[in-house]
Amino acid sequence: MSIPFSGTLRRSGGIVSAIGKQLKSVNLKGVKRITVQFDPFAENVKATREFLFLLSTPKVSQSNPKCIVKPDIVCDRSPAFIKFSLIDSAQEQAKVKEIRFNSDNLNTLELLQLLNKHVSTLAPPEEIVKKVLTKAEKQKLGSGAGGKKAIKKK
Repeated sequence: MSIPFSGTLRRSGGIVSAIGKQLKSVNLKGVKRITVQFDPFAENVKATREFLFLLSTPKVSQSNPKCIVKPDIVCDRSPAFIKFSLIDSAQEQAKVKEIRFNSDNLNTLELLQLLNKHVSTLAPPEEIVKKVLTKAEKQKLGSGAGGKKAIKKK
């Protein structure tokens, strides 16, 4: 009698691939301003600094170019936190003006998961923009109909 197989066929990609996966789904369209405050001499500040770095990557910042990321570096032994100020439509949806994460005992992956769970879901839906066609594209779609054609007479 054999033991049935249980488990995965391959190993997970690890923490780096999990962070990459979470970064792909970050959407800051519902956020007006992000304030990251930390004490650089505190013990548990590495994850907050890494999160601040990840917020400034081009792909994340392109999700909302108007969003302001402001780091506040203090030296008063206060716990680290991240504050998201929401836009008006997101405030109405969430019924709060801002979302605050106390990031003192969280790692980078947990911060990204919380961001996707609580902030990215508040992004307003994409508006479908109708593409304006050029003359050449219209002719290709209409297979040349409407264009001038010279008729040869003999």
